[in-house]
Amino acid sequence: MPVPSFDTASDRRRLGRTDIEISSVSLGCWPIAGVTSLDVNDADSIATIRASLAAGVNFIDTAYCYGAHGESENLIRRALEGTSRDEVVIATKGGIHYDAAGKQAKDASPATIARECDESLQRLGVEYVELYYLHSPDPNVPLVESAAAIQRLIDAGKTRTAGASNCTLEQLREFHAVCPLSAVQLPYNMLQRDIEQATIPWCLAEGISVTAYWPLMKGLLAGKIGTETKLADDDNRKSYPMYQGDEFERNQAFVTSLRDIAANVGRTVAEVVINWTISQPGITSALCGAKRGWQIEETASAMGWRLPPDALAAIETAIKARGTAAVKRIFQ
Repeated sequence: MPVPSFDTASDRRRLGRTDIEISSVSLGCWPIAGVTSLDVNDADSIATIRASLAAGVNFIDTAYCYGAHGESENLIRRALEGTSRDEVVIATKGGIHYDAAGKQAKDASPATIARECDESLQRLGVEYVELYYLHSPDPNVPLVESAAAIQRLIDAGKTRTAGASNCTLEQLREFHAVCPLSAVQLPYNMLQRDIEQATIPWCLAEGISVTAYWPLMKGLLAGKIGTETKLADDDNRKSYPMYQGDEFERNQAFVTSLRDIAANVGRTVAEVVINWTISQPGITSALCGAKRGWQIEETASAMGWRLPPDALAAIETAIKARGTAAVKRIFQ
């Protein structure tokens, strides 16, 4: 069995204990679904996916519910036309869908997992994906049943390996006992490091990759939102504590510190933040959402180099000065 690779200087890392190699920056395809993102269109979305591959990103992350009608997966299929299958690693997820009222609903029953996987493969235009996640535990379905359903997908050759997203450590242990995990997907960024307490140490011990979402906290840590920025009334980010009131002001002060650090190393704030993220123990890949090519090109530029010690020290000082930030989801 291959040994997991956590070489923080490499832009290619082993996915869990498999022989699959993924880029340390991955393309998160939630924004192109157009559910909560503003100003999204097919042409730019397809161009963004293609730009990610050109920038050295080989790991594309999507889900059955990224779009009420599979918009994200369908766009990936269109973008990858003419691309060799061995040039891209695709991850998708099942267990969440949109109901008749247009709201997200959980259903991780074995029958639904099997059906959603088949639909995802059809939308993506592939015979298998490299990684299939349980998108979220279903409180109405025993977790072991959902895990067993994904193990059957592996046995059937529809996915090469399994992952679990939005699970507590206890749930991850339970899942892993039934269906060995190669990846865990959870929120993680400079201001949200709770999974360092228990989940990351467990993943390191078990040889499981951690793929971090919200590394830029939906753009907050990208350095392009200033104190004068007014989010549109329909901007979904306004529902997140980090974007509200005093929290937003304190986070802006923190980002100002990052701008100085980035200027000193000749990088953008986003490059510094993502490079820091993928250099943390146990973090295999940072999921960087994008709806324009320049966005993924910038974050992909965080690969292949290391921040100098003085910059790392300055970042830790800034994080401590910021203190505990209010967050929407906590996983220890």
